[in-house]
Amino acid sequence: MATNKKATAVAAIALTLAAAAGGVFWYQQKNRQEAPITDIEQEITEITEPPTTEPIKGMSLEDAVIGDEPGMTGKAKVLLQKNADTVGWITIPGTKVDNPIVQSDDDEFYLDMGYDHKPYRAGTVFLDFRDRFGDDEAAQSDNQILYGHNMANNEMFGSLRRYRQDYSYWKTAPFIELESNYRSYTYVIFGLVITDGSANATWRYWNMEDFATEDEFNAFVEIVKQKNLTTIPVDVRPGDKLLTLSTCYSDADDSRFLVIARRVRPDENADTFKALFAE
Repeated sequence: MATNKKATAVAAIALTLAAAAGGVFWYQQKNRQEAPITDIEQEITEITEPPTTEPIKGMSLEDAVIGDEPGMTGKAKVLLQKNADTVGWITIPGTKVDNPIVQSDDDEFYLDMGYDHKPYRAGTVFLDFRDRFGDDEAAQSDNQILYGHNMANNEMFGSLRRYRQDYSYWKTAPFIELESNYRSYTYVIFGLVITDGSANATWRYWNMEDFATEDEFNAFVEIVKQKNLTTIPVDVRPGDKLLTLSTCYSDADDSRFLVIARRVRPDENADTFKALFAE
């Protein structure tokens, strides 16, 4: 597991479910000194058209632009021609989540910027700037943290609300497909959590990309179990790679809704979990 890292907080803004005529962005302040969050003037940008990602999604490997980096998928080569910040793609079967993933050295950049670098109110799903999700699996972060707006029309992470509206919905949509630029992974959900996203939070999940020890890993998993909205009997053990999806829950108390999953192990498949979904 990775060694110690700087304590930092991460920015994230989301739209409330009841937002009208454009809604209100959520914001979780990133400050490397962990200073208190300050008020930020929230501006709504006029949007003329959505990001142009749909034609890319269905592109075949034969259409790919052949690059020089070995091991990169054809799909990634195509996407990188459109946006050099591309680090993958996320799909959750049974939801509307089906999006490219970007990563910038500024976690605020894609809050209101589309995949095509045009202003877009829904932003783009982005990976925390500190995370590593490259070809070397041993060097990948222990916990990939993705941020997306909670859009009323179900764009980005808006459709994740189904998991908290119906606690049994995880049985209908238990898996998350996460692609890097090199290969595809499947994750199984084990946590649905509503938690404090403010500067005063005692559990700063956004700073937990890597765990220095097994005890740190186990402590993270235990807190997820304690905060879980429902019982999900998926086992998690040190060495498992984790995935945390973060979106807004309520602007009133600066809370966040998290969907947390662990990577399906090499000796597992969908049938491994079938009995859990039937209960």
